[in-house]
Amino acid sequence: MEPLKVCVTGAAGQIGYSLVYPVCSGEVFGKDQPIILTLLDITPMLQSLQGVCMELQDCSLPLLKEAIPTDDPAVAFKDIDVALLVGAMPRKDGMERKDLLKANAGIFEAQGKALNEYAKKTVKVLVVGNPANTNALIAAKLATGVPPENFSCLTRLDHNRAQAQIAARAGVKPDAVHNVIIWGNHSSTQFPDVAHATVTKSTGQKTPVYEAINDDAWLKGDFIKTVQQRGSAVIKARKLSSALSAAKAICDHMHNWWFGTADGEWVSMGVMSDGSYGIPKGIIYSFPVRIKKDHSWEIVQGLSISDFAREKMDATAAELVEERDQAFQFVSTGAK
Repeated sequence: MEPLKVCVTGAAGQIGYSLVYPVCSGEVFGKDQPIILTLLDITPMLQSLQGVCMELQDCSLPLLKEAIPTDDPAVAFKDIDVALLVGAMPRKDGMERKDLLKANAGIFEAQGKALNEYAKKTVKVLVVGNPANTNALIAAKLATGVPPENFSCLTRLDHNRAQAQIAARAGVKPDAVHNVIIWGNHSSTQFPDVAHATVTKSTGQKTPVYEAINDDAWLKGDFIKTVQQRGSAVIKARKLSSALSAAKAICDHMHNWWFGTADGEWVSMGVMSDGSYGIPKGIIYSFPVRIKKDHSWEIVQGLSISDFAREKMDATAAELVEERDQAFQFVSTGAK
């Protein structure tokens, strides 16, 4: 079997460090899929990247054919099949939101152009670095030769958080909770929606979440707030942002993108809006999606939307439109 070429950016950081082992162990792309891994980071982090490569070698992973540390996107993105864009400019004390958008617009404009020039045109791109939805949009618009459906952003972490909260409340394992949805932005405006989700009890019977939990006030209040603010809660507790759970969510996202979703199941992915559910076109928005074994995905259609859900879905869409309009002020011409 031909090796799969996978690039991780920001590979010397916390998430990258937690991510590279499962990517190379067979957990994500299959137990018989050889991997060539390129690790991209800024020049001051090259020594740290060398250390990551030493550790990967010491893991003695049979599927890892080569690990290449670099600060050059031309090397990192050359003929890659998968790009995991983790690296981004973090928000610093005193930094205005527009400053964060400007800094990341520059990073993802450059990476979009580099992907277009060096990566395979079939490359699958997952953007993790925040603001993830808008960063993914910028990269997609600048990679003019790569289909826009090949770009997504990570909302699987929010999806997993929602699933885990429902499981804990219902007293079941997380894999007994099915079809939660994250709508919108990977931010505090996201809408975790369980109106179409079910819980499988020990008897095997599937029960709607609202019936299984039997606490509408919690489901429409503290549950939503907990998922929306979970990242901030982790930072407050750890003094560092989520890394282990983020890496696990990246692996879940890519495993489903590679092998498809189970019959009757969907997952949350930030993808290019086609106008479904009245969401404006031209933004990367988290929808429920089903994925086929050929890596193609489709937005789940026909779900009923309550007035409660409509208001929250529109609010997070409005934030994404505003982000897009601000960020693209800092992007040069030439975007598709």
